[in-house]
Amino acid sequence: MFGFAFFVLMAHTTNGDVSYSIPEEMKRGSVIGNVAKDLGLDVNRLSFRKPRIDTEGNRKRFCEIKLNSGELTVAERIDREALCGKKASCLLNQELVLENPLELHRLILSIDDINDNSPQFKQSIIKFEISESADKGSRYLLDEAQDPDIGVNSVQSYMLQNNDHFLLSVITGENRGKYGELVLNKELDREQQKEVTLILTAVDGGTPPRSGTVAIHVTVLDANDNAPVFSQAVYKVSLPENSPVDTVVVTVSATDADEGQNGEVTYEFGHVSESLLEIFFLDAITGEIRQTGPIDYEEESSFELSIQAKDGQGLAGRSILLIDVVDVNDNNPIIIIKSLNSPVPENASPGTEVGIINVQDRDSENNGQVRCSIQQNVRFKLVPSIKNYYSLVTTGELDRELVSDYNITITATDEGSPPLSSTKNVYFTVADVNDNPPVFEEQNYRAHVQENNKPGSSICSVSAADLDWRQNGTVVYSLLPPDVNSAPVSSFLSINADTGVIHAMRSFDYEQLKSFKVLVLARDNGSPPLSSNVTVSVFITDENDNTPQILYPSPDGNSFMTEMVPKSAQTGSLVSKVIAVDADSGQNAWLTYHIIKASDPGLFSIGVHSGEIRTQRDLSESDSMKQNLIVSVRDNGQPSLSATCALYLLISDNLAEVPELKDMSHDESSSKLTFYLIIALVSVSTFFLTFIIIILAVRFCRRKKPRLYFDGAVAIPSAYLPPNYAEVDGAGTLRSAYNYDAYLTTGSRTSDFKFVRSYNEGTMTADMTLRKTQSSVDDLEGLDADINDSLQVRSIMPFCAMFG
Repeated sequence: MFGFAFFVLMAHTTNGDVSYSIPEEMKRGSVIGNVAKDLGLDVNRLSFRKPRIDTEGNRKRFCEIKLNSGELTVAERIDREALCGKKASCLLNQELVLENPLELHRLILSIDDINDNSPQFKQSIIKFEISESADKGSRYLLDEAQDPDIGVNSVQSYMLQNNDHFLLSVITGENRGKYGELVLNKELDREQQKEVTLILTAVDGGTPPRSGTVAIHVTVLDANDNAPVFSQAVYKVSLPENSPVDTVVVTVSATDADEGQNGEVTYEFGHVSESLLEIFFLDAITGEIRQTGPIDYEEESSFELSIQAKDGQGLAGRSILLIDVVDVNDNNPIIIIKSLNSPVPENASPGTEVGIINVQDRDSENNGQVRCSIQQNVRFKLVPSIKNYYSLVTTGELDRELVSDYNITITATDEGSPPLSSTKNVYFTVADVNDNPPVFEEQNYRAHVQENNKPGSSICSVSAADLDWRQNGTVVYSLLPPDVNSAPVSSFLSINADTGVIHAMRSFDYEQLKSFKVLVLARDNGSPPLSSNVTVSVFITDENDNTPQILYPSPDGNSFMTEMVPKSAQTGSLVSKVIAVDADSGQNAWLTYHIIKASDPGLFSIGVHSGEIRTQRDLSESDSMKQNLIVSVRDNGQPSLSATCALYLLISDNLAEVPELKDMSHDESSSKLTFYLIIALVSVSTFFLTFIIIILAVRFCRRKKPRLYFDGAVAIPSAYLPPNYAEVDGAGTLRSAYNYDAYLTTGSRTSDFKFVRSYNEGTMTADMTLRKTQSSVDDLEGLDADINDSLQVRSIMPFCAMFG
C-alpha cells in the first residue's frame, strides 16, 4: 500500500512465547513469520492439531496461520495510530492454540510505525494581533502541528515563508514534541503595513517526508507582551471507567500578567482527535473539564489531552492532561466453545474428549480471573487444562437408545467484587449406526409419456425414505440395469440423484417403442451402504403424428387405374373399395372415408368406415361412361390428418364398347399390334384366372371362408398390413375384413370380371373392429407374393383396354 520495505524480527522466550516486530499497514496475507518453525512444530501434523489464533483483549484477529506451511500471515489491516496512539511501544497479544495435545503459545506482535500520516495544524489560519510597539526579538507561540506517527515519522521541523519581519524558532517541548515560535526580527509599522500574511510548513522525518501547512495572519496592534501561564505544566488524574456522564474530571487554571483585555484568559483543547472531543468537554471560561461520553477501560486505559490558554491578543500557554482510567468489574465472563465433536459415537469409552471450552474476561487482575463448572447428574465433566481452557470429557458409556442428545449448561464466574457470571449451553447428539435401508413410498411406479416429447422433460418422480440419521439417511438414486432393449439406459432416461426426478433423454416414438421397464436403485450414504430398488414402468402414449396411408388405389398420381362397373349394377352394388391404414393407434387410427369430388355426385357413395364404394341408384343409359371420384381419408386424431386418392370408373359391360379408351394411350398402334395385345391379354387373363382358382381351392381346403378379396377389376388383399401397422388391443387401422366372390362374363373375350359381391354383408357392422389373430398373420405372409403377382397383372390392363 505504501511501497515500503520491512523486516520481521523474531525472538524466543523461555515460556514458549514468540515475538515478532512488524511495520503497520502490511497487506493482508503478508507473511509475519513461520510459527511452526520457530516453535519447533511438525508441519505435517499441523492440520491435525487444529491450530488457531485467539485474541487477548482485542476484538479483531489481526493474524492467522497457514495450515500447509505454518506461516503466520496478516489477516486484518493494522493501524498503529488507531491501536496505540502516541505510545512509544505498541504490542498486540495473540494466542496460538493447538489440540491433540492441547498447547498454548503467546504471540506478541510489536507494531512499528511507518510514515503514513502527514502533519496537520489544528486551525487552517493562525491569527495574531501584534502591537506595533513590540520589541525586536518578541516571540509568539505557534500551534503545534500534530502527526499521529511517532519518532522520526512525527513532526521534525518547521519552515516559515521568507518575509521582512519574522523569523521562525523551533522548540522541543518536555514531551519531545516540536513547536514553533514566531520571532519578531524587524519592528512593525502599522502606518506602512496593517497586516502580514505568512505560510508555516511542518515537515516530518519520514522517507519520503510529509508536510502540512497553515496560514499565519498578523494584524498589527498595540503591545501585549505576556502569555498565559498554567498553574501546572502537567495535570494527572484517575477516573473510574464506570463514572457517570457529566463527571468533572479536573479544572485547569492559567494566569496572564497583562491587564484588561490582554489579561483575559480563555481555554481550549489543543490538537486532539474527534473521538476524544466526544468524551471530554472543556469550559472555555472556567477551565473545567467534564466527561461527556462513556469510558471503557478495556478499550482505552489512558488518555492524553493537550490544553491551551489564550489571552485576548492571541498569546497562549500550553499544558498536558493525563487521565488514568481505573478498571472495575463490569464485564461478564465469556464462554467460547473452541471445539465440539458432535455427534459423539455411542460406543465412545469413558474419558473421551468431546469438546474444548475457553473462558475469557476482559477485566484485569482479580476481575478477570474466572472459575468454570458444569451441572450435576450428567455423563460429562470439565477437566482444567492450560490457561483458561477446559476439556469436556465423558464419565460413562453413552446409549443413544436411552438418550439421543444432550444439552449441558456450563457456568463461568469471575473473582470480582461483586462477582459476575455467565452460562452457555452445549448441545450435541449421539451418533447412530446404519441399520435401515431406504424404503420406497410405492411398490412400483407407472409413468405415461406422450410420444414426441421434449428431451429432458421430467416424466415422474420416485421417493424413498431412510429412517437412519444424517448421511446414513441420505438417499441417492440411480438407474438399473445398464441396458434397455439392447441400448444403454442412459439413452432413454436419467434420474436426479438427489431428488429422484426421472427425465426423458430422448423423444419417444410410440410406433417404435410402446413401453419398457427400468429399475431405480435407492442407496444411502452409510458405511457400509444399504439399498433397495423399485420397478418403474414407462408407457408411451400415442400422438396423432402419422397421416393415413392409402394402399389402394395407388396414391401415386402417375398410375392410371380404372375400375369396370357393369351397366346392370343395381342400387347398393359394390364397385370398388379404398383401403388405407394409419400407423397411429386408438382413435388416432380410426379412419373415415369421404367423397370430396365426383363427376356425378349422386351416383356413388362410400362407406364412412369401410371405404366401400357403392352405387346409390340403378345405372341408366344417360349416365356418363367415365366417372371420376376424389376420395379423402381422415383419421380421428386432434387435429385430424388426411390423405386423398383418385378413382376412375368405366360404366360398361365390354371393353370394346369404350372407344374413348384409345385416347388414353400415348400413340395410335396398328391393327396388327392390337391383335397381338389382345392375344397377350387373353393369355395372361387365362393364366391369372387359373392361378386364382388354384389359390381359392387351397383356401377352401384350409378354411370355409375365402381369403382373397376382389373388386371389379383388381385383386385386393383381404387384410394386408404393411410393416408397423399391426393392430394393438383390437384398435387397428383396418376396421373390418371383407371377402368377395368373382364372376366371369360370357360372350366376350375382351371382358374382365363382371360383378363383385361381398361375403361380409350382414356378418359384421362397419364400425366394428376385427381383431388380428396369429392365424390371419400367417395367412397374410403366404399371400404376399401371390397378391403382388396379381397386382402386376392388373397394371397392364388399362393398356389392353385402350387397344380394345
